[in-house]
Amino acid sequence: MNPSSVPSGDGYLTTFQWTGPGEVRFESVLEPVALQQRGELWFAEVEMPARLRVTYHFFDGDELDGEHADPLNPCGAGPNRSIFATPDLEPQPHWPVVGPDEVLDVPSLRIRWNGALGRKTVRVHQGGEPVVLLLDGDDWMYVHPAVAAFESAVKNGEMPAATLVFLPTPRDRDAEYSSSGLWQAIRDELLPLLGSNGVAVDPAPFVVAGQSLGGLSAVQAALDFPDLVTRVACQSGSFWRSADLPGAGISLDGPAGGDTAERLRARPDLSGLRVAFDVGEHEPRMHRHCSVVEELAASAGATVRVHRSPAGHDRAGWRHALVRDVAWLLNDL
Repeated sequence: MNPSSVPSGDGYLTTFQWTGPGEVRFESVLEPVALQQRGELWFAEVEMPARLRVTYHFFDGDELDGEHADPLNPCGAGPNRSIFATPDLEPQPHWPVVGPDEVLDVPSLRIRWNGALGRKTVRVHQGGEPVVLLLDGDDWMYVHPAVAAFESAVKNGEMPAATLVFLPTPRDRDAEYSSSGLWQAIRDELLPLLGSNGVAVDPAPFVVAGQSLGGLSAVQAALDFPDLVTRVACQSGSFWRSADLPGAGISLDGPAGGDTAERLRARPDLSGLRVAFDVGEHEPRMHRHCSVVEELAASAGATVRVHRSPAGHDRAGWRHALVRDVAWLLNDL
């Protein structure tokens, strides 16, 4: 099976094989490595740290259509990505192995949302009474089979059955996820629209889950709309963002926790908030930003749980945290 790993220093030397020239590229943590030829075989040997789960693909040089999943690895992530884990990691529970050629089923309930944010198509998997809103829902429908993973966790008794609402990925994630207008539109437009389609949203068990900028947006929503958002699953939240920094606040070198930490230092009453934080072990520049937000949220009265996943800034790690943390957020009902 491709790839193969052997111990090397504190980590592993991993060999990737492919059918021609190019390079192997990684979602995060690792730099691209060029493929070398040996006879008819093309391969790349990559030094990897211990405890790493990573998304990768092969690139053949074609900028338009040159990204390819690993044909020798059965664990895919959409049509042109694969997932690899070092041998010291156990398989992720609940997430089925899905090959790159498999087309995932999407939830049957489709809702057209035309409003302040333009036109969006929202998909809904109707499960139990609690509602879980998944930001960047396209990834969790078309790349990672979230419905199957959540249903597996429910069947295993780890969480109550829940209704999953897949909010499509915005064209401009930075603009939409940095604006409170998103959550005003969700409150005033989307939730009534869901209700008219048979999906009643009770704020008490309403969970919002987001990653990166989506994680930042989910936490900001809990601050801006505390009566609406009371349970948050946040993976690798972009808490470095600070409006005072150049380039729209896009820098990991600014003040720890950015604007979010500054708001939390004002000690808002977060006693009604439950929030699960997760960030990758292999994205160390994020740690100081996430840590200060985690500590300040707890000091403001929120019920906080913190984990570090064996991954970088990568859905290969976030997906395990997503199910685990939503289960924790719902299990006190």
